[in-house]
Amino acid sequence: MARNVNFDLNHPLMEAGLESPADEEGVHDSFSQLIAEQSQNGGPADAYELQRLQRDLDEDRDEVPYLSSPPRVIRGRRQGQRDMEWEDDVTQIDPLVGERWSSATMKILSSMPSRTIGRSRGAILSQYYNRTMKLRRRRQSRPAIQDFSRSARPSIRGHGMEGDSTDAEGTELNKRERLVNNLQNLSVGDRVRMLRGMPLSVAEKGELRRLTIQKEKHTVSGKRLHCCSRVKYYIIIALRHSWYSWLSFLHSLQLWQVLLKRVGGRFGSGVLSYFVFLRTLLFFNLFLFLVTGAFMVLPQAVHPPDVSAARRSFSGLELLTGAGYFSDSVMYYGYYSNYTLQRSCRDDGELSNVSVSNSTELECSSKSLSYKMPLAYFFTIGVAFFITCIILVYSMSKSFGQSFRIDKSHSILAMKVFCSWDFKVIKKTSVKLMCENICTQLKELLAEINHKHLKSTACQKLGRLMVHGLAWTICIASTTACVISIYYFSDYMHKDPLLNDVSLLALPVVVSLINLLLPGLFNLAAWMEEYNSPTVRTYIAISRNLILKVSVLGVLCYHWLGRVAVQQDSNGLECWESFVGQELYRFLLMDFIFTLMDTLFGEFLWRLFCEKVLKRRRKPVFDIPRNVLELIYGQTLAWLGVLFAPLLPAVQLLKLFLLFYVKMSSVLMNCQAPRRPYRVSQMTTIFITLLCFPSFLGASVCVTYSMWSIKPSSSCGPFRGLETMFQAGKRWVKDLEDQDPNLSMLAKAHAYLVENPFFLFVGAGIFLVVIYFHSQVVDGQRKIIKLLQEQIQNEGEDKKFLIARLQSIHERKRTPARRLVSQDSAC
Repeated sequence: MARNVNFDLNHPLMEAGLESPADEEGVHDSFSQLIAEQSQNGGPADAYELQRLQRDLDEDRDEVPYLSSPPRVIRGRRQGQRDMEWEDDVTQIDPLVGERWSSATMKILSSMPSRTIGRSRGAILSQYYNRTMKLRRRRQSRPAIQDFSRSARPSIRGHGMEGDSTDAEGTELNKRERLVNNLQNLSVGDRVRMLRGMPLSVAEKGELRRLTIQKEKHTVSGKRLHCCSRVKYYIIIALRHSWYSWLSFLHSLQLWQVLLKRVGGRFGSGVLSYFVFLRTLLFFNLFLFLVTGAFMVLPQAVHPPDVSAARRSFSGLELLTGAGYFSDSVMYYGYYSNYTLQRSCRDDGELSNVSVSNSTELECSSKSLSYKMPLAYFFTIGVAFFITCIILVYSMSKSFGQSFRIDKSHSILAMKVFCSWDFKVIKKTSVKLMCENICTQLKELLAEINHKHLKSTACQKLGRLMVHGLAWTICIASTTACVISIYYFSDYMHKDPLLNDVSLLALPVVVSLINLLLPGLFNLAAWMEEYNSPTVRTYIAISRNLILKVSVLGVLCYHWLGRVAVQQDSNGLECWESFVGQELYRFLLMDFIFTLMDTLFGEFLWRLFCEKVLKRRRKPVFDIPRNVLELIYGQTLAWLGVLFAPLLPAVQLLKLFLLFYVKMSSVLMNCQAPRRPYRVSQMTTIFITLLCFPSFLGASVCVTYSMWSIKPSSSCGPFRGLETMFQAGKRWVKDLEDQDPNLSMLAKAHAYLVENPFFLFVGAGIFLVVIYFHSQVVDGQRKIIKLLQEQIQNEGEDKKFLIARLQSIHERKRTPARRLVSQDSAC
């Protein structure tokens, strides 16, 4: 018969350890009550048995193995010399391992709940049998530990004690059969959750699942289903399979899903974040194109205005300059009319286009459908920017919640090792991609774990600060020089009245050349700094490229809105809005051409030079910061130009689509994975943040300033004859109030909500407050998780402390007894 363990619960060292910190779903949370109950039931006889067993085992104390670290339990006293040598090596790591534990301490350790789980399968099966019964009966109350049967409680049997093995095996089989019966009666979801929560090995869980499914099939096959029930059963199965197939089909429709998995498996999360960000920008431009095309381009294309001058012929150069033939098309602002597009007032059903000026009143007895192009132009741009702002804020908030969380590499590494494989994947190509992806993620996690922060002396720190200061000085000085050169060159191009189509490309070429060459200087400065962390080096490169792009765009916006728009009469421009739209088109096109040149000369030819001339297999590494800032730069140009060129999002859409395949092919052929793998868990969040605040916010400010403060051209566009573009909304509200005095509230609402900039600032403040509160909530969750992790570590230290004190008390009690035994043997 198995013997019960009894130890003194009134000892002062045991008072702090009565409450177990572990919570095993109602079984181990009351471990102290179970110990007290066992102590009361055992009484002095159990203590006498423990003392007798202790004297028997003390004779073989030299053979007691060391205490291994959890979850390893004592291996036994019959290990060979190789295991003992291995234990000697372990003792150098953990001070607790260096102790030789007595038999009583080992028996107490073996009776702990954490050591019992996984060894006493009978208790586990009984426990989950009770759980399945409770789940079937839909009871919400939590039973006390006294309500469990003794077999369902945690075992506190001593380690190494023998019992009736035959009865135990028979009882375990009986418990297993009852558990299988209960699992069979559960739903599929409850059954999966119950099996997943059992503290058993994967093989034992699979065996239970197999027995349950086998018995369920046997039960279904043994029953004779009615014809209607059988048809219903087959219909349900067919519908379920159809639903799963439909979900799989929808998942396969995701754009570039296979290519993204491939590049993520080979090059890591950093390069993958670039292509994911590119796909995000593609969707933003698709939204802009659909909105402007449906409410601005399509109505104007259906009702084209009367063009007095002869239409220019197409020569092919317009594809580079954007001028000439494209000037008299829906591509630019100047083509759109300031008329009200409407159907004929005749009742015969015939359709004809009537162009009515904003100042002309229609006198028609029959009602007709009208479309005010100035109003549609104004509100389409405003609503498109407002919805884009909401999407950006939501994406940034969601990305903050996903990225800035507590994710220690050790815990994520365990999750990746044991939980990352998807057993539903059966295709060879998918399996290969998944293997590469998991392997790359494990490399990144291991690199982050093995990363060591080297301690440097004061002289070394001072030297590094001087190197960093020199590098930043070089980067800022070069950026300032380039920005000043762009400022004076744009002023020169603006003052030159003899501008032909070819000379219009000079400023875009100079700016694109600076954007291409200056990041190389930044990389040279980063090589001089010698950052130990690749992540820090990436973020520093992003910040330097961001300073360059923001400075260049600031100078260009001043050139367009402060020179061209204000001094339009001195340059002989009939429509400055169309000229700005053409400039933005040229900048966008030159940026794409220089990106292709960089891909060709910087990646492809460099790879050939290394392989053929240098005879090396070394390939260039994909420059994430420069390529990402190029995307943000191009998207900022597209947002700036949507007011002056409504079809510019379509050009950006085509550019991004081609750029994805060009960059993807170049990365797979010409680039190699980083030599030092690193994980960039917050890279996507930083990209979205940069897209929102410097890029979208700056473009919104420029567009708002153009609509509220700058006078439109008097000879072109939908806002000709007005002081500002914003007055189109005022005139529309005034016309509505004149036609129907009951709509005076609409005029007041427009005056307070739209005309007053206070509500614009309030809306922007609300968005900022939402972002702030969400970041604070995420930060609070991180702090709580960090405190819980520290508490778990402290619990482990408390256990080590209590075990060491138990061992010391046992040593003090054992020493007098051994002295008496030695004296008796001497006598």
